[in-house]
Amino acid sequence: MTAFTSLPDLAVRTLGGSVIAASDESFEEKENLINPWVPAFRPETFGPKGQEYDGWETARRRGPGHDWAVVRLGLPGVVRGVVVDTAWFKGNYPPHASVEACFADGYPSPAELADAAWTEIVPKSPLAGDTAQAFPVEAGRLFTHVRLNMFPDGGIARLRVHGEVVPDPRPLTGLTIDLAALENGARVVECSDMFYSSPDNMLFPGLARNQAEGWETARRRGPGNDWALIRLAAPGTIRLAGVDTTNLKFNAPAEVSLSGLDARAAALDDASAWRPILPRTRVRPDGSHRFRVDGSPEVTHVRLDVHPDGGLARLRLLGDLAPDGERALAARWAELTG
Repeated sequence: MTAFTSLPDLAVRTLGGSVIAASDESFEEKENLINPWVPAFRPETFGPKGQEYDGWETARRRGPGHDWAVVRLGLPGVVRGVVVDTAWFKGNYPPHASVEACFADGYPSPAELADAAWTEIVPKSPLAGDTAQAFPVEAGRLFTHVRLNMFPDGGIARLRVHGEVVPDPRPLTGLTIDLAALENGARVVECSDMFYSSPDNMLFPGLARNQAEGWETARRRGPGNDWALIRLAAPGTIRLAGVDTTNLKFNAPAEVSLSGLDARAAALDDASAWRPILPRTRVRPDGSHRFRVDGSPEVTHVRLDVHPDGGLARLRLLGDLAPDGERALAARWAELTG
């Protein structure tokens, strides 16, 4: 669609997003807005409220005003773009929509958010029916909540809020953390293959429920092996590696290996600067593996090699933040919230 859609969807339910309030949900529930799957539709499936849709749909508004829904982002971050998807809503979509965002520390209630300092990140814009409409955002600030406004009423299938995760440093500093967790700010910055699914899936919280919720490559027919390059949440030292092949029964890799590099001192393309973290090690299908790591150097990036191909459900790299890593996380949070 656009470049920003490769960034994580900060609002999706699988990353902890929640629709905490809406003006109306007479036809279809507000929670559908952040479902992770592509909107589905079955014609002539009529319930007590009419045709059933996989989205949020309000009643026909007969008076002034407009409908709205407030979403608490699963992960706070800098929003780079929004997708308003009216899939399957053809005669009942809103003609216009806008999106506002705010930063609210802690866990405010919907009533408390009413008094927040909301910033318009997508101005009132025309919508088409049965279409995923992308809107780039250039606010450059940290947000925790968004408010979707539709004018005056109708149905919207999905709201996607793509951006860069900015973790709150307060729960992370001084503790052992998952340096590869998306929720802590890690990302896959490059990979050899993402034919079936995105490698960022490996960094999601929780357990993968099926193969689609992990990373899986195409079948390799030539020499070599598949790999993914992970930028850690911040510089740190890895103590334990978790390699999870759950649900991958016939397409797990035979072996995996890990190497690390400190980009503060060397370029990523400097092959001589990469240091071994986990040697080439056998893994089993449909299982969870944990490997203790001894003597790992401080690194900013980790390369995961799967031999020769296949998929992983999750990758966990538990370890300690370097002192300047802690300072960097705290500085970025302060800069974007100040």
